[in-house]
Amino acid sequence: MRIAVAGATGNIGTLTVASLRAAGHEVVGISRSLGVDLITTEGLDAALRGVAAVVDVTSYEGTDRDAAITYFGTTTRNLLVAEERAGVRHHVLLTIVGADRVAGNAHYAGKREQERLVSDGPVPWTIVPATQFYDFASKVTTWTEQDGVATIPPLLVQPIAPEDVADVLAEVAVGAPQGRYRDVAGPETQDLVDMARRTNDVIGRPVKLVPTWSSVLGAEMAGDVLLPGDGARIGPTTFDAWLARH
Repeated sequence: MRIAVAGATGNIGTLTVASLRAAGHEVVGISRSLGVDLITTEGLDAALRGVAAVVDVTSYEGTDRDAAITYFGTTTRNLLVAEERAGVRHHVLLTIVGADRVAGNAHYAGKREQERLVSDGPVPWTIVPATQFYDFASKVTTWTEQDGVATIPPLLVQPIAPEDVADVLAEVAVGAPQGRYRDVAGPETQDLVDMARRTNDVIGRPVKLVPTWSSVLGAEMAGDVLLPGDGARIGPTTFDAWLARH
């Protein structure tokens, strides 16, 4: 199949492209660095020519809620319109487990807008909710670190290897649209603070961690908010195995 990946040069996008190509599919990368802009639509029609399915793993790094909604809304609308014009038969969206349960987070608000547009849109779809990736804990400390000290919320998570998510997305993309897919998660629950400490130790990054809810992620994410629901699909890679590789 000829499959397009939106956000192809990002972390999960790169892995999804690799997984699809390993399975023998032709992959078209969509990103600004590859000459395809989802905001201006430059290069989009050409990129989607002959494409059977699109996997959207685009992301937004800002913290402004309105800006996140605008970004995800604009890119998703443009992508869906172009897909309909090109005759794309399947739109696969990666989203976040618990996005519907966290009101205040800008990124989650943007993902909810994406989900709404895709589910109401003209292209048959599958929405795949995944938990946080294994590199998320260490990434949070980079957001808050000052003078060797980083605040981090004591979240309970059930994270997953990015490679495992990419494999699920590649599998889903070549199949029939399924609507909302079951939650995708890793095999074990983890404490975010402990994950960050262990990751930073492995990569040799000396950071003092201060657990607190007065950080970038608030108490609305406490408890089981970010955990997968019943019947989740569990990825095979443990956090220990992923750490050993990375």
